[in-house]
Amino acid sequence: MPDIAANLAGIKNHMAAACHRADRGTASLELIAVSKTFSADDVRTAMEAGQQVFGESRLQEAESKIDLLPASLHWHFIGRVQRNKVRKILPRFEIIHAIDSLRLAVYTDEIARELGLFPKVFLQVNIGSEQTKGGFEPDALRAEIEALLALGRLEVMGLMCIPPAGKTAEDSRQWFAALRNLRDELQLATGVSLPALSMGMSDDFEIAIEEGATHVRVGSSIFGERSYRVDGELA
Repeated sequence: MPDIAANLAGIKNHMAAACHRADRGTASLELIAVSKTFSADDVRTAMEAGQQVFGESRLQEAESKIDLLPASLHWHFIGRVQRNKVRKILPRFEIIHAIDSLRLAVYTDEIARELGLFPKVFLQVNIGSEQTKGGFEPDALRAEIEALLALGRLEVMGLMCIPPAGKTAEDSRQWFAALRNLRDELQLATGVSLPALSMGMSDDFEIAIEEGATHVRVGSSIFGERSYRVDGELA
């Protein structure tokens, strides 16, 4: 059985070391413990070790945990957002990490207006232009960013990516730097602050931190190896 508390402490030590290397403070960084496929008891163990922010990618699985656990916890939806699930996702999750098209953003904005909500979202970028991954192509995001920022109910926090798979963690650096540079370019073009970057998982979160990540999504390094594959692929 994994020692969740010890694993959490180790991850936080590595995060602090990466912040030190990048000459930045730890206050600018949030750890999302990706609890998809793990039990409510596992989440509770992490909570008792001081973790308050958790990530889930399947609505039905997440709902069962959210209902069992204290309301003080913070939940991020990190999986692919299906239009038919938006109405249920919005009231349950504080932040959505994978708005991957203008069409989805417009629809989410409409539902948020109906529900009286102002959801915080990340825009998912297909930074490596991979056919197997969703997200905005960089050029498409450049063309559509004004329309996205004009939506009245969505608070666009920043950008998110899942880099192309590499042989080592260092292989992800170029993609994290590319996402940061795209964010900086969009801020300059629009005059709107996009302060957050959701990037980095169990294998490469330290590299992501060095390249400016504000949110890292770590699951297996905390909870152990998953017993089955799930959608989302964000941890």
